[in-house]
Amino acid sequence: MSNAPFNIGRNTRLVFIWNGTTVELPTVTQFRSNQQTVQLKSAPLNSKPITYEVPNGWSGSFVMQRDSDTLDALIASNEAAFWSAATINSGTLYQYITETDGTTTTFEFSDVAITLNDAGQWQNDNIVNQTVNFTASQRIAI
Repeated sequence: MSNAPFNIGRNTRLVFIWNGTTVELPTVTQFRSNQQTVQLKSAPLNSKPITYEVPNGWSGSFVMQRDSDTLDALIASNEAAFWSAATINSGTLYQYITETDGTTTTFEFSDVAITLNDAGQWQNDNIVNQTVNFTASQRIAI
């Protein structure tokens, strides 16, 4: 099997676990993740400045086609849980990447909190896309 020269979008897939249940995300069309850091600076009197980047979680977003009410139901359930008992839920997001050599890399985003940033634009003869923003406390390779 020959190696691919680089990764393309279809080389990744997502699995989302919320309250111990897999949330089906059938048609994810975009995914982005970003490491968050806190920059610490030291300005010694006797040498050049020193900077440190301290890990401070992850953030990101994904866009999916609205194939069902799954995402809307999850958001509604989270809101109801908060307003009825002040419960704040979190989940786990897994990203599976097929590498150019055919191997698979898996990342786990833990303590994920989500926001439905865009519930979709409803328009005749057009696909309804929804955008979710997320934050996570950590991303680890598993």
